[in-house]
Amino acid sequence: MSRTSELPSPSQPDGLEPERAPAPSARRGVVVSIAILLGGVLIGAPGGLAWALLAPRVAYEVVSRGLADAVNPETSGFIAADAWFCLIGVVCGLIIGVGGYLLGVRRYGPGPMAAVLAGSVGAALVARIIGQSWGVSQFDHKLLTSPAGTLVHAPLALGGGPSQILWPAVAFWPLAACLAAGALVLLFSSRDGERQGRHRSAPPPPFAWTDQGR
Repeated sequence: MSRTSELPSPSQPDGLEPERAPAPSARRGVVVSIAILLGGVLIGAPGGLAWALLAPRVAYEVVSRGLADAVNPETSGFIAADAWFCLIGVVCGLIIGVGGYLLGVRRYGPGPMAAVLAGSVGAALVARIIGQSWGVSQFDHKLLTSPAGTLVHAPLALGGGPSQILWPAVAFWPLAACLAAGALVLLFSSRDGERQGRHRSAPPPPFAWTDQGR
């Protein structure tokens, strides 16, 4: 009769357990975070279209072929266009924040929250590109074909210039998104804490105890 001794397998040196693969919940958290990031960026497309359609445009007067001057250089149209971008950013940011919380923040925590932040910044940049590109070709065509004295409305330009980024206006998007998601986290976590507190402080049901001394 032969005896066999238990030895650690080659995959388990010194009796240590092999490294485990990432838990399915961790992989789902990564997938959900990527989905929130991409979805947030895509929301910038309708946001930019809404900005292009709703924001006022500054009027220019054609001076010569291909050249125009602002009718009123002190016009508030530039500020109004930036304000509309911020307002739309708040609305879109709230959508990203609430959607991100429901999809992943409440279950997976920091990863989806970072995706909410990055996705809302990406959405703002996408909205800026789409809004500023809307109507550029028509404006250029009118500048080249309209006679002097014709009034034309220029495309939108965040911050008054198409080549610069007005970061304070962009910041409205991630700020609204993170505030929405963070507020929901605090709200529901406080509710859960209250429920657990009530459950712990609840008296035991009658006749649930036993007297071992008898």
